[in-house]
Amino acid sequence: MPHNLNDTLKEFQIGPSAKGQFYSLPQLGKTLGVAIERLPVSIRLVLESVLRNCDGKKVTEEHVRQLANWDPTGARVDEIPFVVARVVLQDFTGVPLLADLAAMRNVAEKMGQNPKKIEPLVPVDLVVDHSVQVDHFREKKALDLNMQLEFQRNNERYQFMKWGMQAFDTFGVVQPGFGIVHQVNLEYLARGVHRKDGIYYPDTLVGTDSHTTMINGIGVVGWGVGGIEAEAGMLGQPVYFLTPDVVGVELQGRLREGVTATDLVLTITEMLRREKVVGKFVEFFGEGTASLSVPDRATIGNMSPEYGATMGFFPVDEKTIEYFRGTGRTPDEIAAFEAYFRAQELFGIPRAGEIDYTKVLTLDLSTVAPSLAGPKRPQDRIEIGNVKRTFADLFSKPVAENGFSKDPEDLERVYKTSDGIPVRNGDVLIAAITSCTNTSNPSVMLAAGLLAKKAVQAGLHVAPHIKTSLAPGSRVVTEYLKAAGLLPYLEKLGFGVTAYGCTTCIGNAGDLTPSLNEAIVQNDLVAAAVLSGNRNFEARIHPNIRANFLASPPLVVAYAIAGNILCDLMTEPLGKGKNGRDIYIGDIWPTSDEVNALMRFAMDEETFKDNYEKVKKPSTLWGKIKGTSGQVYDWPKSTYIAQPPFFENFTMEPDSGARSIRGARALGIFGDSVTTDHISPAGSIKDTSPAGKYLLENGVLKADFNSYGSRRGNHEVMMRGTFANVRIKNLMIPPREDGTRVEGGYTLFQPSGEQLSIYDAAMKYIAEGTPTVVFGGEEYGTGSSRDWAAKGTQLLGVKAVIARSFERIHRSNLVGMGVLPLQFKGEDSAQSLGLTGTETFDIEGIEGELRPQQDVTLVIHRDGGQTQRVPLLLRIDTPIEVDYFNHGGILPFVLRQLLVA
Repeated sequence: MPHNLNDTLKEFQIGPSAKGQFYSLPQLGKTLGVAIERLPVSIRLVLESVLRNCDGKKVTEEHVRQLANWDPTGARVDEIPFVVARVVLQDFTGVPLLADLAAMRNVAEKMGQNPKKIEPLVPVDLVVDHSVQVDHFREKKALDLNMQLEFQRNNERYQFMKWGMQAFDTFGVVQPGFGIVHQVNLEYLARGVHRKDGIYYPDTLVGTDSHTTMINGIGVVGWGVGGIEAEAGMLGQPVYFLTPDVVGVELQGRLREGVTATDLVLTITEMLRREKVVGKFVEFFGEGTASLSVPDRATIGNMSPEYGATMGFFPVDEKTIEYFRGTGRTPDEIAAFEAYFRAQELFGIPRAGEIDYTKVLTLDLSTVAPSLAGPKRPQDRIEIGNVKRTFADLFSKPVAENGFSKDPEDLERVYKTSDGIPVRNGDVLIAAITSCTNTSNPSVMLAAGLLAKKAVQAGLHVAPHIKTSLAPGSRVVTEYLKAAGLLPYLEKLGFGVTAYGCTTCIGNAGDLTPSLNEAIVQNDLVAAAVLSGNRNFEARIHPNIRANFLASPPLVVAYAIAGNILCDLMTEPLGKGKNGRDIYIGDIWPTSDEVNALMRFAMDEETFKDNYEKVKKPSTLWGKIKGTSGQVYDWPKSTYIAQPPFFENFTMEPDSGARSIRGARALGIFGDSVTTDHISPAGSIKDTSPAGKYLLENGVLKADFNSYGSRRGNHEVMMRGTFANVRIKNLMIPPREDGTRVEGGYTLFQPSGEQLSIYDAAMKYIAEGTPTVVFGGEEYGTGSSRDWAAKGTQLLGVKAVIARSFERIHRSNLVGMGVLPLQFKGEDSAQSLGLTGTETFDIEGIEGELRPQQDVTLVIHRDGGQTQRVPLLLRIDTPIEVDYFNHGGILPFVLRQLLVA
């Protein structure tokens, strides 16, 4: 029976004749004497979940009162148990999560229990979108050829997914070729409200991709978590977090002519990263917010990880309802959705002064200018007129200042590939319209198509050696580009459809030609990629392309035509058109009226219905995949899927042995902004790396290596890939004579000082029983919500990561794997303390009963016998995280709970 705490279970009217039940927030406010209507909308939606799921055990009345009394500027000490309605996975993170579930079933069977005890308790959807690579491009059958290669490479993974579909009742898979998880989520999986036992409740979720926040654009509370945390959520654990600050962002005015949603989101990313909103909710309000289309809102929500917020939330209003109607949701669903939000008094974009926020920021939309971001971080925005000068400055600046440390004279020098192609520093060698951020947004996709049409008609072209690609986030995009008559023009410039998936943005750009690679390496060229994605960290897009710029789809096309990032688009021609005439970007840039005239093709509900009706019908390629059956997986020999080691020697009682860390060695000392890409790369595997050597030893040809991302179901590959990014710099290794740093996953094994791969050194330390620690700077673990950045760290024997600050998801993942996140205090850092890696380390204060955010002490023993004691903050932030850590991580904690139940 549903509870009726505080008399909050009420009825609401749906249309003229139907009724439903719901837990009324306005009634809760009256009963508690709280001005619920002053709470941020995002907080109220979390409060609804806490109220509805109040069971007196995991969720208590006290939790309801605490959140209902949320104080905009109060101390953040209350831990909220948030039970989500569903979970969304992408395949790179979903496969290892499925492997963990399968391993849990092995444990249950071994202990004589029913394996079906391990079963997701909420609906779980896995969208296969990260596996396809751009091997074929600028050819008619590129899409088919890339998909055929995808299925050949990933057959073992797809067999495993098919086993999961039949083994778990609540686990579904959206097969390859439908689009990017976030766009599929926005267009299809999100239903607005759910109904269970006659009670309606809002859609909420967590996802195993940090860009899950794209769903915030339609008023859904949801964010990215590591698969470790998502797994616990699937298996009945609430998602726990401290009551957050909520930063309100008032958008005023309107965007100027020629300014795109991408320009807006890059501006917001720069602004909010500067405001340090890490771990906070961001909620948009005001008349400017109300003027934005839903795809524009979703674009801004998508970039939350880049500005560091937990969410970038937009409330539900009439435009949300229009979007649901235009994307083919049923009339009954839409009626229930609108009626529910009106009954909860949550409908509409709040105006200035109506909500109490922790802090309010303001952005006048009319001040936004066309921009790129790069060349190494998404928050480094550059107005279009400053790109040439900025790149030229960075070219010769030291690496420590975000530069490339090159001789300025090299900027003008022309080199030639072995097959005669002239190349220069700054040349655009990859131009990709890709990623969920922009390919979900019809305004920028139509703008790219219109720009391509005008460019072709003017006689412009793209040099044939530039790797161009169009990877829409949904098959619907292709349909509206065709219907608008724009796809042929994109194809003529090389932007034919190559895949439906993440491709270039995730590191699946595919390789350049051997001659281009050779020219880049031999001449140490700083080549460029321009992509419409959200991530541009070093070595993510391609190992040999060092300058990566995020841009709107029309600007991607424009820079592909220009061919070099040093072309000043504001003053210089893009190229020569018909009759040798100079063509400038202003000659071909589409107007907002031209874009708006074609928007009718983009929101056709029949197209959406036709597309998504095919989700459950296997394609020819998917139908040929044969998965094994049964409730317990038999783990056939595979270099893709292996039984994870996290439950070896599992017992029902956690190991209560001492967790003291004494005599530890530093495995790595890193600087600021070490990303999860640096810690656990997703892209190509070098044959000389530990992972490459392992694959060769196991009979895998180099041509069949695939990527780290695709092999996340095999811990042997992934632990060897940890800290293996070709651009990571371990500061333990002294600089060369010219001041540059050795790049790649190397360390100095102590006390001998021998230079080894980080993997090999870690194995030697484990063999001799020496614990290890890792040091980092600011924003350690930014980037994708990558489980293997924490899992790999744990499997290398690292007991603690000590950094200046942590990214939210990675800190949580470290705790979830039983690795201590520790934070320097004040101005202390590895650099200020003069750490070289020759020291040994003790960590005191962790042996007894742990408390969230307590003080601990780092004891440094230096070579000469000197000892130094340094205070640290324990970044185990909540009581439940203490429990996770005491159990050796979140997975053994949840497994013990399930087996006892």
